[in-house]
Amino acid sequence: MKFCKKYQEYMQGQQKQLPGVDFKKLKKILKKCRKDFESHQDHDGQSCPHHCPVCDGTFFPSLVKEMSAVVGCFNKRAQKLLELHLASGFRKYFMWFQGRLQKDHAALIQEGKDLVTYALINAIAVRKILKKYDKIHYSKQGQAFKSKAQSMHIEILQSPWLCELMAFHINLRETKVKSSKAPALFDGCSLTFDDDKPSLSCELFDSIKLDIDLTCAICLDTVFDPVSLTCGHIFCYMCACSAASVTIVDGLKAAEPKEKCPLCRKTGVYEGALHLEELNILLSRSFHKYWEQRLQTERIERIRQVKEHWESQCRAFMGV
Repeated sequence: MKFCKKYQEYMQGQQKQLPGVDFKKLKKILKKCRKDFESHQDHDGQSCPHHCPVCDGTFFPSLVKEMSAVVGCFNKRAQKLLELHLASGFRKYFMWFQGRLQKDHAALIQEGKDLVTYALINAIAVRKILKKYDKIHYSKQGQAFKSKAQSMHIEILQSPWLCELMAFHINLRETKVKSSKAPALFDGCSLTFDDDKPSLSCELFDSIKLDIDLTCAICLDTVFDPVSLTCGHIFCYMCACSAASVTIVDGLKAAEPKEKCPLCRKTGVYEGALHLEELNILLSRSFHKYWEQRLQTERIERIRQVKEHWESQCRAFMGV
């Protein structure tokens, strides 16, 4: 079965209408572009004209809109699912009162599996349509668009919520779901080590493999209290605060827009940073001794920063 048909059947089989890549429409746009492209005689025949009205005005804007809708839907649903899993105390009771905690444990796992499948099949759809674009135009503009999509934060495999779902699966597998009959979220997902450096690894269908490095590029140690910047890079929370030139009291949202990611050098990546709570739980269980040592060290630093903050506030209030 061709992927286009398989993708359409998957999207039509969803209980709720979800945003997706209009594979059929995009293929029709490319077909029209191919006819227009072949009818022109004023180009070298090897690449698309710099100002192709079909590509610039229809294909890429449509794809950007659809990718944005898919990522937005995935992030929102993943956030709700993980809120249900992490809820405790009064918050858990309040969510139960609202009727949001009626799902059992197996239902949460199934929803996580459905979310991952949704993300992956749409990632494959985007990859295939861009590959078709390059084939028709004898170009590499489709591949170049991937970099643009990453900078626009609409590449779904770059979403920190996918990392959280992977950690969510491993946490469930290692704690509450120990039965051999327990359903798996997706196969091949594990916390792996290469030269004592941890990473989240997942073997996915259609030759997609995810490897998320869990070493902080600033302190060069396993990420502690991990946070993902909007560019997708993961750091320790205190390391990220240091790179953003803010204190832990002010937080990353107080960072100036000009502050750059230490790895990719993109600006404006701190305000929308996400705390990876599921990943934090997974790492604290997997590296208990290291976690205790790091906790003690960071507690001292946090107390020092809080003390300096309030001393400066008092001096400012007193006019000293």
